[in-house]
Amino acid sequence: MKIKVSDFCKIVSAKTLAGVAEIVFTHVSIDSRSLQNNEHSLFFALDGAHHDAHQFIGDLIQKGVRNFVVSKEPLVAPEGVHFFRVDNTLIAFQKFAAYYRAQFDFPVIGITGSRGKTVVKEWLNFLLNPDHNVIKSPKSYNSQVGVPLSVLGIDHKHNFGIFEAGISTVNEMETLQTIIQPTLGILTAIGSDHDEGFENLTEKITEKLRLFKGVSKLILEEDAAVLQHLKNRSLLYTWSFIQPTADVFFIHKQSGQLTVNYGDRAFEVDIPFEEPADLANIATCITTLLWLEYSEALIAQRLSKLYRVEMRLQVKNGIHQCTLIDDSYSSDFQSLKIALDFLEKHKTHTDKTVILSDVFQSGLPEVELYRQVGALLQSNKINRIIGIGPAISKQLQGLKNFYGYSSTDAFLQKFAADEFQQETILVKGARGFQFQKICSLLEEKTHETVLEINLNAVRHNLNFYRSKLRPSTKVMVMVKAFGYGNGSFEIAKLLAHDKIDYLGVAFADEGIALRKAGIQLPIIVMNPEISAFSAMIAYDLEPEIYSIRELKAFLQFAQEKNAYQYPIHIKLDTGMHRLGFEDHNLDELIAVLKPTNVLEVKTIFSHLSSSDMAEYRAFTLDQIALFVQQCSRLTEALEIDPIRHILNTSGIYHFPEHQLEMVRLGIGLYGVGNDVEETKQLAHVSTLRTVILQLRRVSDGESVGYARRFRSKGVTKIATIPIGYADGIPRAWGNEKGYVYIKECKATIVGSICMDMMMVDVSGIECEEGDSVIVFGPEIPVTEVARQLNTIPYEIMTSISQRVKRIFYEE
Repeated sequence: MKIKVSDFCKIVSAKTLAGVAEIVFTHVSIDSRSLQNNEHSLFFALDGAHHDAHQFIGDLIQKGVRNFVVSKEPLVAPEGVHFFRVDNTLIAFQKFAAYYRAQFDFPVIGITGSRGKTVVKEWLNFLLNPDHNVIKSPKSYNSQVGVPLSVLGIDHKHNFGIFEAGISTVNEMETLQTIIQPTLGILTAIGSDHDEGFENLTEKITEKLRLFKGVSKLILEEDAAVLQHLKNRSLLYTWSFIQPTADVFFIHKQSGQLTVNYGDRAFEVDIPFEEPADLANIATCITTLLWLEYSEALIAQRLSKLYRVEMRLQVKNGIHQCTLIDDSYSSDFQSLKIALDFLEKHKTHTDKTVILSDVFQSGLPEVELYRQVGALLQSNKINRIIGIGPAISKQLQGLKNFYGYSSTDAFLQKFAADEFQQETILVKGARGFQFQKICSLLEEKTHETVLEINLNAVRHNLNFYRSKLRPSTKVMVMVKAFGYGNGSFEIAKLLAHDKIDYLGVAFADEGIALRKAGIQLPIIVMNPEISAFSAMIAYDLEPEIYSIRELKAFLQFAQEKNAYQYPIHIKLDTGMHRLGFEDHNLDELIAVLKPTNVLEVKTIFSHLSSSDMAEYRAFTLDQIALFVQQCSRLTEALEIDPIRHILNTSGIYHFPEHQLEMVRLGIGLYGVGNDVEETKQLAHVSTLRTVILQLRRVSDGESVGYARRFRSKGVTKIATIPIGYADGIPRAWGNEKGYVYIKECKATIVGSICMDMMMVDVSGIECEEGDSVIVFGPEIPVTEVARQLNTIPYEIMTSISQRVKRIFYEE
């Protein structure tokens, strides 16, 4: 770009410290570490709370940079170096980006919201790219710095823009609006993200809507909370899964398919994802395409090919002391620049290798595109370039240290692990090249602490309890407390496949996580908090109702939401005396429920306190009898026919004759029964596994661990393993009370269990560092650990930290 100094000073409100008539640059930079800085760069020296780029100006001059925007005058202005003094370099940077954006006249979509911005942007880019040369925000560049960087990527080749804008407080969006200058607006879901920066929801929505000043149309969900802030209804083009009055009304009845209704027309589209958030993002994309007058056939064709959006560059340990940067899901010129800067920031070795696929979405002629790609790679001092794809192999074949392959498979056929040693490797490829195969070969295969969950065993246990039920009896499975420590989503997915009827969670946030993960089964929240009612209704979660106060509060809230027959579940107290309506509360319960159609009693249930204890069999039978009596009273008075359930896991096993219409399965699903005979018939589900970190020999009389609680009697071989009480291992299991299994042998835990480690005695066991260690599993059942610690298996299982990786497998 060539610009007069007088014009540039006016744009950024600067004064020049050098007497030149004009400046020429092709690249705008704010990162002093970037190897792309050279004599063609214009550098803005941003001065933030934790960094000041002014201190690196000398280094940049050495790299050849000649044009600087600064807020602090340099002590010396070398000949040929031009400084432009401003009050605030960030504001100057933003002003220049706004000026630059105004030089281009083509459609620009501006996207904001709390969630879904980046996914919608990436999907729209994919959907529109065959017809346009699209410029978009790279990754999630949506901040006060990211937005101007994104806009400054516009080139003469582009004819369509998609930029996202993110804010964290008031008085930020107006700046981003002047930079993006959108012609079409998209508002995605409004959530609780960055709530701390706003006084209330109204203030947040008002601030976000400032992005859409001057747009010809605003695309958003038909949401009353947002629409009340928009006076000009003609500006809107809305979508909904709930309101048929929306401009585009979606129906999701059949798995993998949406019906799209707009105007007097309707058509079907196949969709690859069905989680609630994905459906909202897909609906936004379809509505946008309809507004842009795309044909139904073209929309259906392209929608079916949508892909999961990855947004992170990941740094991993590689083979042979390499560092691996995994960016194996996109390959365009703008993101290549970012990835190369990331490589430079995170390199751990001097030598750098880039494995790069054909570059797409540039709009440039092939020869010009790869000329720029080659120059970019050379400016970043890449030691070895491996190009994969017909275009890059052809166009860069003359580049120094370049090795070309026609396809990923062609590269893999000649792959030799020994050729990668102590270097930093960037793997960057378009999704279709399946570069994950390359990453798998280059990634270090490290052992780690994992909780392995056998899904075949889960299914076996489900079927064991089902075998005690009538075919018509429904099953509700408890997946609270992270699926009793085993992982709730994966277990819930299996249960949905096996057609159980209800899921139970303790709190609303557990249910919301399942909904976000795509679980569609009815979910009952067993401990609903009044503060969570809004979220529960938003995510179709069904509350347990246990008191008049809670009932009235939920009824009022449901009325305000214009609910009709919203499902609730009435909890009766028949002797547990924890939660629930007692006999003397039933008249008032009936009085509240009878006149309303806002709520619908789907089930009535109670909780057995002692179904696993033979000595209290009579008490359990009294509980069941009282429950049946109270249910009859309620159903007759309310003229309803709800599902009744009182049996828990041990109840199913010991009292199957009282199964009623539904039972609740909990701990038994995870392989733990309430007596020895029951447990024998269950399959083992979970194995907690780690490795030996280090081996050492301890002399006679020496101590091991904190407070010297273990003293060696003779020479002892000690293994340190990387798991401790922060991972959920009880400290009481240490000091020679507990043990692990190594090479099918018991190894006693010695000394105190540490936060992240424990030590075990492996004297007499032939083992090496890296060998597997079983903390609990078939050899050491959690029931045995619980028995010795005088607790229950529930406590052991639910204590395993979520920082322990879960691995799910089927045999």
